Amino acid sequence: MTLQQLRYFCEVVRQDLNISKAAAALHVTQPGLSRQLRLLESELAVDLFVRNRTRLVRLSEAGFQLAAMAEHTLESAQNIKQAAREYATPHAGTLTIATTHTQARYALPGVLRRFSKRYPDVQLSLRQGTPAEVSHLVATGNADISIATEPLEPHEAVVMLPCHKLQRIVLAPAGHPLLKLKRLTLEKLASYPLITYDYAFIGYSKILRAFESKGMRPHIALNAIDADVIKTYVEFGLGIAIVPDLAYDRARDRNLRAIDASHLFEPNTIQIGIRRNHYLREYVFAFIEMFAPHLKRPAVEHAIARMATRSASRAA
Repeated sequence: MTLQQLRYFCEVVRQDLNISKAAAALHVTQPGLSRQLRLLESELAVDLFVRNRTRLVRLSEAGFQLAAMAEHTLESAQNIKQAAREYATPHAGTLTIATTHTQARYALPGVLRRFSKRYPDVQLSLRQGTPAEVSHLVATGNADISIATEPLEPHEAVVMLPCHKLQRIVLAPAGHPLLKLKRLTLEKLASYPLITYDYAFIGYSKILRAFESKGMRPHIALNAIDADVIKTYVEFGLGIAIVPDLAYDRARDRNLRAIDASHLFEPNTIQIGIRRNHYLREYVFAFIEMFAPHLKRPAVEHAIARMATRSASRAA
Protein backbone atom coordinates (compact mmCIF):
# COMPACT_ATOMS: atom_id res chain seq x y z
CA MET A 1 0.00 0.00 0.00
CA THR A 2 1.36 3.41 -0.99
CA LEU A 3 0.37 7.00 -0.36
CA GLN A 4 -0.16 7.33 -4.09
CA GLN A 5 -2.77 4.57 -4.03
CA LEU A 6 -4.54 6.22 -1.11
CA ARG A 7 -4.48 9.51 -2.98
CA TYR A 8 -6.06 7.85 -6.00
CA PHE A 9 -8.71 6.22 -3.83
CA CYS A 10 -9.60 9.51 -2.12
CA GLU A 11 -9.78 11.41 -5.41
CA VAL A 12 -12.19 8.84 -6.85
CA VAL A 13 -14.38 9.29 -3.77
CA ARG A 14 -14.21 13.09 -4.11
CA GLN A 15 -15.25 12.79 -7.77
CA ASP A 16 -18.36 10.75 -6.86
CA LEU A 17 -16.75 7.55 -8.19
CA ASN A 18 -16.25 9.04 -11.65
CA ILE A 19 -13.03 7.43 -12.85
CA SER A 20 -12.74 9.77 -15.83
CA LYS A 21 -12.93 12.93 -13.70
CA ALA A 22 -10.60 11.48 -11.06
CA ALA A 23 -8.01 10.52 -13.67
CA ALA A 24 -8.15 14.03 -15.16
CA ALA A 25 -7.74 15.63 -11.72
CA LEU A 26 -4.76 13.37 -10.96
CA HIS A 27 -3.24 13.74 -14.46
CA VAL A 28 -3.10 9.97 -14.96
CA THR A 29 -4.72 7.57 -17.41
CA GLN A 30 -7.99 5.85 -16.56
CA PRO A 31 -6.52 2.32 -16.98
CA GLY A 32 -3.59 3.26 -14.73
CA LEU A 33 -5.93 4.62 -12.07
CA SER A 34 -8.16 1.55 -12.19
CA ARG A 35 -5.14 -0.72 -11.93
CA GLN A 36 -3.88 1.08 -8.82
CA LEU A 37 -7.31 0.79 -7.19
CA ARG A 38 -7.30 -2.96 -7.85
CA LEU A 39 -3.80 -3.27 -6.40
CA LEU A 40 -4.92 -1.38 -3.28
CA GLU A 41 -7.91 -3.69 -2.84
CA SER A 42 -5.66 -6.71 -3.30
CA GLU A 43 -3.25 -5.41 -0.66
CA LEU A 44 -6.09 -4.73 1.78
CA ALA A 45 -7.89 -7.98 0.89
CA VAL A 46 -11.22 -6.17 0.72
CA ASP A 47 -13.41 -4.61 -1.97
CA LEU A 48 -13.56 -0.84 -1.61
CA PHE A 49 -16.33 -0.47 -4.19
CA VAL A 50 -19.49 -2.18 -5.30
CA ARG A 51 -19.11 -2.68 -9.07
CA ASN A 52 -21.38 -3.37 -12.01
CA ARG A 53 -18.84 -4.99 -14.31
CA THR A 54 -16.22 -2.25 -14.66
CA ARG A 55 -18.43 0.60 -13.44
CA LEU A 56 -18.17 1.79 -9.84
CA VAL A 57 -21.68 1.85 -8.37
CA ARG A 58 -21.01 2.90 -4.79
CA LEU A 59 -18.55 2.53 -1.94
CA SER A 60 -18.68 -0.78 -0.12
CA GLU A 61 -19.21 -0.70 3.63
CA ALA A 62 -15.48 -1.20 4.10
CA GLY A 63 -14.72 1.46 1.47
CA PHE A 64 -16.94 3.96 3.26
CA GLN A 65 -15.12 3.41 6.55
CA LEU A 66 -11.63 3.33 5.04
CA ALA A 67 -12.13 6.49 2.94
CA ALA A 68 -12.14 8.69 6.05
CA MET A 69 -9.05 6.93 7.38
CA ALA A 70 -7.29 7.34 4.03
CA GLU A 71 -8.05 11.07 3.99
CA HIS A 72 -6.66 11.38 7.51
CA THR A 73 -3.51 9.47 6.49
CA LEU A 74 -2.92 11.75 3.51
CA GLU A 75 -3.44 14.81 5.67
CA SER A 76 -0.96 13.47 8.23
CA ALA A 77 1.57 12.85 5.47
CA GLN A 78 1.10 16.41 4.23
CA ASN A 79 1.54 17.73 7.76
CA ILE A 80 4.84 15.83 8.02
CA LYS A 81 6.02 17.59 4.85
CA GLN A 82 4.93 20.97 6.21
CA ALA A 83 6.67 20.36 9.53
CA ALA A 84 9.86 19.38 7.71
CA ARG A 85 9.72 22.56 5.63
CA GLU A 86 9.32 24.53 8.86
CA TYR A 87 12.75 23.34 9.97
CA ALA A 88 14.40 23.49 6.55
CA THR A 89 13.07 26.90 5.42
CA PRO A 90 11.20 28.54 8.32
CA HIS A 91 10.61 31.84 6.52
CA ALA A 92 9.90 30.61 3.00
CA GLY A 93 6.93 28.87 1.47
CA THR A 94 3.42 29.65 0.24
CA LEU A 95 0.28 31.06 1.82
CA THR A 96 -3.06 30.84 0.03
CA ILE A 97 -5.84 33.02 1.42
CA ALA A 98 -9.44 32.49 0.34
CA THR A 99 -11.55 35.56 0.91
CA THR A 100 -14.37 37.76 -0.34
CA HIS A 101 -13.97 40.76 -2.61
CA THR A 102 -14.70 43.24 0.20
CA GLN A 103 -11.99 41.80 2.44
CA ALA A 104 -9.48 41.53 -0.41
CA ARG A 105 -10.16 45.08 -1.55
CA TYR A 106 -10.47 46.93 1.76
CA ALA A 107 -9.26 44.91 4.76
CA LEU A 108 -6.24 42.99 3.49
CA PRO A 109 -3.94 45.37 1.56
CA GLY A 110 -2.28 46.85 4.65
CA VAL A 111 -1.91 43.46 6.33
CA LEU A 112 -0.43 41.88 3.19
CA ARG A 113 2.03 44.74 2.85
CA ARG A 114 3.28 44.28 6.42
CA PHE A 115 3.38 40.50 6.04
CA SER A 116 5.36 40.67 2.76
CA LYS A 117 7.87 43.01 4.36
CA ARG A 118 8.39 40.58 7.25
CA TYR A 119 8.30 37.40 5.11
CA PRO A 120 9.58 38.36 1.65
CA ASP A 121 10.18 34.72 0.70
CA VAL A 122 6.58 33.61 1.26
CA GLN A 123 4.58 33.52 -1.95
CA LEU A 124 1.07 34.87 -1.38
CA SER A 125 -2.04 33.82 -3.33
CA LEU A 126 -5.57 35.22 -3.05
CA ARG A 127 -8.64 33.20 -4.02
CA GLN A 128 -11.94 35.07 -4.05
CA GLY A 129 -15.50 33.81 -3.66
CA THR A 130 -18.58 33.77 -1.48
CA PRO A 131 -18.29 32.84 2.21
CA ALA A 132 -19.45 29.31 1.37
CA GLU A 133 -16.97 29.00 -1.51
CA VAL A 134 -13.94 30.20 0.46
CA SER A 135 -14.81 27.89 3.35
CA HIS A 136 -14.97 24.99 0.87
CA LEU A 137 -11.53 25.92 -0.49
CA VAL A 138 -10.09 25.58 3.02
CA ALA A 139 -11.97 22.34 3.74
CA THR A 140 -10.64 20.74 0.55
CA GLY A 141 -7.05 21.87 1.11
CA ASN A 142 -7.05 24.40 -1.75
CA ALA A 143 -6.42 27.30 0.63
CA ASP A 144 -4.61 27.61 3.95
CA ILE A 145 -7.06 30.00 5.59
CA SER A 146 -10.29 31.78 4.74
CA ILE A 147 -11.36 35.29 5.71
CA ALA A 148 -15.08 35.99 5.42
CA THR A 149 -18.33 36.01 7.31
CA GLU A 150 -19.41 32.57 8.49
CA PRO A 151 -21.33 30.70 5.77
CA LEU A 152 -24.95 29.70 6.41
CA GLU A 153 -23.88 26.06 6.62
CA PRO A 154 -20.46 25.94 8.35
CA HIS A 155 -18.18 23.13 7.19
CA GLU A 156 -17.47 20.62 9.93
CA ALA A 157 -13.84 20.35 8.83
CA VAL A 158 -13.20 24.09 9.25
CA VAL A 159 -12.52 25.86 12.55
CA MET A 160 -14.00 29.38 12.53
CA LEU A 161 -12.24 32.06 14.60
CA PRO A 162 -14.14 35.35 15.13
CA CYS A 163 -12.04 38.42 14.26
CA HIS A 164 -14.14 41.57 14.26
CA LYS A 165 -17.62 42.86 13.51
CA LEU A 166 -18.67 44.68 10.36
CA GLN A 167 -21.13 47.50 11.02
CA ARG A 168 -23.43 48.84 8.31
CA ILE A 169 -23.51 52.25 6.70
CA VAL A 170 -25.75 53.77 4.06
CA LEU A 171 -24.06 55.40 1.08
CA ALA A 172 -25.84 58.19 -0.76
CA PRO A 173 -24.83 60.82 -3.30
CA ALA A 174 -23.90 64.26 -2.00
CA GLY A 175 -27.04 66.33 -1.44
CA HIS A 176 -29.35 63.36 -0.91
CA PRO A 177 -32.36 64.09 1.39
CA LEU A 178 -31.34 61.33 3.83
CA LEU A 179 -28.24 63.34 4.73
CA LYS A 180 -30.44 65.96 6.38
CA LEU A 181 -31.88 63.51 8.94
CA LYS A 182 -30.62 63.63 12.52
CA ARG A 183 -31.12 59.87 12.87
CA LEU A 184 -31.70 57.34 10.10
CA THR A 185 -34.80 55.11 10.29
CA LEU A 186 -35.90 52.00 8.41
CA GLU A 187 -39.05 53.80 7.33
CA LYS A 188 -37.03 56.54 5.63
CA LEU A 189 -34.69 54.01 4.04
CA ALA A 190 -37.60 52.00 2.65
CA SER A 191 -38.85 55.03 0.73
CA TYR A 192 -35.83 54.91 -1.62
CA PRO A 193 -34.54 52.23 -4.05
CA LEU A 194 -31.79 50.17 -2.39
CA ILE A 195 -28.59 48.65 -3.75
CA THR A 196 -27.12 45.86 -1.68
CA TYR A 197 -25.24 42.57 -1.76
CA ASP A 198 -26.61 39.64 -3.72
CA TYR A 199 -28.65 37.22 -1.63
CA ALA A 200 -26.78 34.22 -3.04
CA PHE A 201 -23.61 35.84 -1.73
CA ILE A 202 -24.75 36.64 1.80
CA GLY A 203 -27.39 33.98 2.33
CA TYR A 204 -30.49 35.12 4.18
CA SER A 205 -29.89 38.85 4.39
CA LYS A 206 -29.76 40.49 7.81
CA ILE A 207 -30.77 43.66 6.00
CA LEU A 208 -34.01 42.13 4.75
CA ARG A 209 -34.59 40.59 8.16
CA ALA A 210 -34.49 44.04 9.77
CA PHE A 211 -37.09 45.40 7.35
CA GLU A 212 -39.30 42.32 7.69
CA SER A 213 -39.30 42.67 11.47
CA LYS A 214 -41.08 46.00 10.93
CA GLY A 215 -43.47 44.57 8.34
CA MET A 216 -41.74 46.36 5.44
CA ARG A 217 -40.51 45.15 2.06
CA PRO A 218 -37.94 47.57 0.60
CA HIS A 219 -37.52 48.06 -3.13
CA ILE A 220 -34.21 46.42 -4.12
CA ALA A 221 -33.07 48.17 -7.29
CA LEU A 222 -29.89 46.15 -7.71
CA ASN A 223 -27.99 43.24 -6.14
CA ALA A 224 -24.24 42.92 -6.64
CA ILE A 225 -21.34 41.12 -4.95
CA ASP A 226 -18.72 43.84 -5.52
CA ALA A 227 -18.71 46.89 -3.25
CA ASP A 228 -17.02 49.00 -5.92
CA VAL A 229 -19.79 48.14 -8.41
CA ILE A 230 -22.40 49.02 -5.80
CA LYS A 231 -20.80 52.40 -5.17
CA THR A 232 -20.60 53.13 -8.90
CA TYR A 233 -24.36 52.68 -9.27
CA VAL A 234 -25.03 54.87 -6.25
CA GLU A 235 -23.03 57.61 -7.98
CA PHE A 236 -25.14 57.08 -11.11
CA GLY A 237 -28.29 57.68 -9.06
CA LEU A 238 -29.76 54.17 -9.27
CA GLY A 239 -30.37 54.07 -5.51
CA ILE A 240 -28.75 54.25 -2.09
CA ALA A 241 -26.53 51.45 -0.82
CA ILE A 242 -26.27 49.49 2.42
CA VAL A 243 -22.67 48.26 2.76
CA PRO A 244 -20.10 47.39 5.44
CA ASP A 245 -18.43 50.46 6.93
CA LEU A 246 -14.96 49.40 5.76
CA ALA A 247 -16.12 49.71 2.12
CA TYR A 248 -16.23 53.51 2.40
CA ASP A 249 -13.08 55.53 1.78
CA ARG A 250 -13.71 59.22 2.30
CA ALA A 251 -10.68 60.20 0.19
CA ARG A 252 -11.58 58.01 -2.79
CA ASP A 253 -15.36 58.16 -2.60
CA ARG A 254 -15.55 61.93 -2.89
CA ASN A 255 -18.96 61.89 -4.56
CA LEU A 256 -20.55 59.79 -1.82
CA ARG A 257 -21.56 60.40 1.77
CA ALA A 258 -21.80 57.78 4.54
CA ILE A 259 -24.60 57.60 7.10
CA ASP A 260 -24.28 55.43 10.20
CA ALA A 261 -26.76 52.53 10.16
CA SER A 262 -25.30 50.38 12.94
CA HIS A 263 -28.43 50.94 15.05
CA LEU A 264 -30.64 49.51 12.30
CA PHE A 265 -28.90 46.32 11.22
CA GLU A 266 -27.28 43.40 13.00
CA PRO A 267 -23.52 43.38 12.26
CA ASN A 268 -21.74 40.56 10.50
CA THR A 269 -18.72 38.91 12.10
CA ILE A 270 -15.61 38.40 10.01
CA GLN A 271 -14.02 35.05 10.79
CA ILE A 272 -10.81 33.25 9.91
CA GLY A 273 -11.35 29.66 8.82
CA ILE A 274 -8.71 26.95 9.31
CA ARG A 275 -8.95 23.32 8.25
CA ARG A 276 -9.08 20.99 11.23
CA ASN A 277 -5.87 18.94 11.69
CA HIS A 278 -4.01 21.12 9.18
CA TYR A 279 -0.41 21.90 10.12
CA LEU A 280 0.11 25.64 10.21
CA ARG A 281 3.52 27.12 9.47
CA GLU A 282 4.86 29.76 11.87
CA TYR A 283 4.29 32.50 9.32
CA VAL A 284 0.61 31.53 9.02
CA PHE A 285 0.17 32.15 12.75
CA ALA A 286 1.98 35.47 12.23
CA PHE A 287 -0.40 36.46 9.44
CA ILE A 288 -3.46 35.59 11.53
CA GLU A 289 -2.19 37.76 14.38
CA MET A 290 -1.49 40.64 11.99
CA PHE A 291 -5.08 40.49 10.76
CA ALA A 292 -6.63 39.92 14.19
CA PRO A 293 -4.21 40.91 17.02
CA HIS A 294 -6.24 39.04 19.66
CA LEU A 295 -5.72 35.73 17.79
CA LYS A 296 -2.25 34.93 19.02
CA ARG A 297 -0.86 31.45 18.42
CA PRO A 298 -1.95 29.92 21.78
CA ALA A 299 -5.52 31.14 21.23
CA VAL A 300 -5.62 29.67 17.72
CA GLU A 301 -4.17 26.33 18.84
CA HIS A 302 -6.64 26.19 21.73
CA ALA A 303 -9.60 26.79 19.39
CA ILE A 304 -8.42 24.04 17.03
CA ALA A 305 -7.91 21.60 19.92
CA ARG A 306 -11.35 22.45 21.33
CA MET A 307 -13.01 21.67 18.00
CA ALA A 308 -11.10 18.41 17.71
CA THR A 309 -12.33 17.41 21.17
CA ARG A 310 -15.94 18.22 20.26
CA SER A 311 -15.66 16.24 17.03
CA ALA A 312 -14.23 13.25 18.86
CA SER A 313 -17.06 13.41 21.41
CA ARG A 314 -19.69 13.49 18.65
CA ALA A 315 -18.05 10.54 16.90
CA ALA A 316 -18.06 8.55 20.15
